[in-house]
Amino acid sequence: MTIDNGALGFGVGERAVYAADPWSTRGRLFPEPSSPTRSDFQRDRDRIVHTTAFRRLKHKTQVFIAADGDHYRTRLTHTVEVAQIARALARALRLDEDLAEGVALVHDFGHTPFGHTGEDALHAVLEPYGGFDHNAQSLRIVTKLERRYAQFDGLNLTWESLEGLVKHNGPLLDANGEGTRGPVPLPILEYSENHDLELASHASLEAQVAAIADDIAYNTHDIDDGLRSGYLTFEMLEDVPFLAALMREVHELYPGLEARM
Repeated sequence: MTIDNGALGFGVGERAVYAADPWSTRGRLFPEPSSPTRSDFQRDRDRIVHTTAFRRLKHKTQVFIAADGDHYRTRLTHTVEVAQIARALARALRLDEDLAEGVALVHDFGHTPFGHTGEDALHAVLEPYGGFDHNAQSLRIVTKLERRYAQFDGLNLTWESLEGLVKHNGPLLDANGEGTRGPVPLPILEYSENHDLELASHASLEAQVAAIADDIAYNTHDIDDGLRSGYLTFEMLEDVPFLAALMREVHELYPGLEARM
């Protein structure tokens, strides 16, 4: 099989020059010896998977609560889908697959139970004290609340994984030092004072791939869950031009296809 050595390089052995280098990272807050069998980004990914925070995602709502049925996505199954898409995109673009997957796996750690409704309620209660931000909570979990090591609190992830977690949706500060989406949450500012995450810059391409994978995952599976639940119908989807075009194509290819989940 002939492989094109352009930007898209599925199957190409060499990592692209614009990819994050797992053998030359910007390090960890607490220095550790390297592993003879895994890159630093692989170790980050593995540490994330073995956390209690990762396991707790199985009880957190994506859109439908668990009592509605066991076929609906939870934060955990959503995260697994995001990680798979992120890894596939990273491979196609010749980026570091492990870093992209790690950011995808950790991106929802700080979400509350009951979906965005739970976050809104918690933010309202905590607003006099600075409010609640799930991204800041994710950072607190991996840098402080997870306690699995005697040498330090948190997971001691690499700089690249942490900045990807914090900035996968874009810079938090503009060129004037103002928040791009309102005030930067205090936990992020405090951590960045000791371990500068460069809040005014874009995250790595791997982190941006994880953010795109998140969009792809929830935009597709929320429709899937909506159809399964009956809240959405195929007729309703035909009102969306992009989806209507896809549905016409499917009907032309498979005219006898039954419209059911």
